[in-house]
Amino acid sequence: MKKLNYETLKEINYNGYLLEDAPVRVLQFGEGNFMRGFVDYFIDMMNEKANFNSKVTLVQPIGQGSFRLSDIINEQQGLYTLYLQGFQDGKEVREKRIISCVKNCLNSYENWDEVLNMAANKDLRFITCNTTEAGIVYDPTCKFTDAPAESYPAKLTQFLYRRFKNQLPGFIILACELIDNNGKELEKCVLAHAADWNLGEEFIAWIKDENIFCSTLVDRIVTGFPRHEAAKMNEENGYEDNTLDTGEIFGVWVIEGPQSICDELPFKEAGLPIIVTDDHKPYKERKVRILNGAHTSMVLGAFLAGQDIVRDCMYDETILNYMNEAIYNEIIPTLSLSEEDCKEFAAAVTERFKNPFIDHELLAISLNSTAKWKARVMPSLLGYVEKFGTLPKALTTSLASYIAFYRGNELTKDGLKGVNPTTKKEYTIKDDAAVLEFYAQNQGKSNEELVSMVLSNEEFWGQDLTKVDGLEQGVLTALNTIDNEGAMAAMQACLK
Repeated sequence: MKKLNYETLKEINYNGYLLEDAPVRVLQFGEGNFMRGFVDYFIDMMNEKANFNSKVTLVQPIGQGSFRLSDIINEQQGLYTLYLQGFQDGKEVREKRIISCVKNCLNSYENWDEVLNMAANKDLRFITCNTTEAGIVYDPTCKFTDAPAESYPAKLTQFLYRRFKNQLPGFIILACELIDNNGKELEKCVLAHAADWNLGEEFIAWIKDENIFCSTLVDRIVTGFPRHEAAKMNEENGYEDNTLDTGEIFGVWVIEGPQSICDELPFKEAGLPIIVTDDHKPYKERKVRILNGAHTSMVLGAFLAGQDIVRDCMYDETILNYMNEAIYNEIIPTLSLSEEDCKEFAAAVTERFKNPFIDHELLAISLNSTAKWKARVMPSLLGYVEKFGTLPKALTTSLASYIAFYRGNELTKDGLKGVNPTTKKEYTIKDDAAVLEFYAQNQGKSNEELVSMVLSNEEFWGQDLTKVDGLEQGVLTALNTIDNEGAMAAMQACLK
C-alpha cells in the first residue's frame, strides 16, 4: 500500500480539501497527537473556511530517541488523517479529514540551525506550543550558547532573540500546556532567561512590547493513534498513514488576549468554537467544576455500585440523574459565567460522557482522587454552602463515596487494595503515599471516627472541613447508607 502524500492522493482521486502550498505563518513547538488533533485541526479549518492560507512548521522540542515521529511526518509531507468521533446532538458522529496545514517537522536537537533560521521568515506571525505540564519551567542551568538550550522557555528565548536581531516584529504566542496561566508563566520564564543571559534592556522591552503571550484553555480529548484499528482504516482509505490521529468531536479553545487577535486569526469566519476573552479563568472554572467535577463526584459512587465505564453510567437512570443533580442544581449555581453558558456546556458534557468510541474506565479516573476532589468538587460544595446556607446533597454524598472507595485492607507496592461491595472484586486505590498510608492505618475505625478524621485532615483539604456546618453528619449519613443499602441507594437519596 502506498504511503500518504500528495501524489498518492492524486492517484486515488481524493477530492477533499487540501492546501498544497502556502507561506509558513505558524511555528509550533510540539508535534504530538494533541496539537495535531486540536490546534492544527483549527488552523486547517481556517484555511478552508476563511482563507487563512497558512502552513505550520512543527518543532519536536525533545530528542527523538528510537521513535522518530518527525521523520514519519516529513515522509508524509505533513499530511495526516484525523478522525473526530463521539456523540453530538443526540447522534453518533464520526468525521474524517485529511489535515494539510502542516508543512514539515524539525527536530530541535538535529535541526536547531534550521529552527533559528525561521526567525528571519517575515511571514511568521504565530507560535503555538504544548510541551507537557513540565514544559514551562525556568531552568537556571540553560545557557544562551547551548545549541539548543534544554528547556522549552530557554529555546523560545533563543529564537526570540534571533527574531529581535533580524529587526522583525514579534509574535502572538498561544500556550496550550495544562498549567494555570500558561502564557503568563511562559513569558515570566522568557524574561528571566533574557535577564540572566544579559541580552539587554532593549531586547527585554521588545519581548514585552512586540509579543502577546496568551494564556489559553484547551478542551478536547485526543485519543491519538488508533493502534487496534489503524490497519482497517488504512485499508478503507487506500493509503498507509503512520500518523493517524483520533479525538472526540467536542472541542473548545479559550484564548486570553486582546480582541485584535480576531483580526488576524479568523476563528469566527470559520465558525470555530474558539473564544477570545480578556479573562480565561471563568471558562477554566466552568470546565474544572462541571466537566472534571462531574467525573470526580460521580465515578467513585458509580464504581462502588458496580459500573466500570463512564459511557455505561450515562445509561443508568439513577447515576445519570445523580450526576445531573450535582451539575445543574449544585455546581452551576456557584459559577460566575451565565447560567445559559454553563447549561449549554453541561449538556455537551453528558454527550461527551456517552462517547461510543472511548472506553473511559472509572478506575482510571479514580487515580489521585484526594487532590481531584479538593480541586474539582470542594470549591462547589463550599460555594453552595456560602450562597444558600445549606449542604448540597449530591456533592456531600460524593465525599462519602470517596471515603467508602478509599477504605482498603492491604497496602502494597501497587497501591491500597480494596474490595468492591457490589461486585465483590478486588481493586487498587492509587494516590500519594501519605494518603494511602492514612487510610491503611485507619482501616479499623468506625464510620463516625473515620469521617471525622478524614474531614479534619488539613493535609488533604487545606482546611478543617468539620467546621462546615452539618457536613460531618451529612457525610456520615451518606456513608452509612452506602454500607447498609449500597452506593446506588445513596445516590438515589440525593434525588428530589
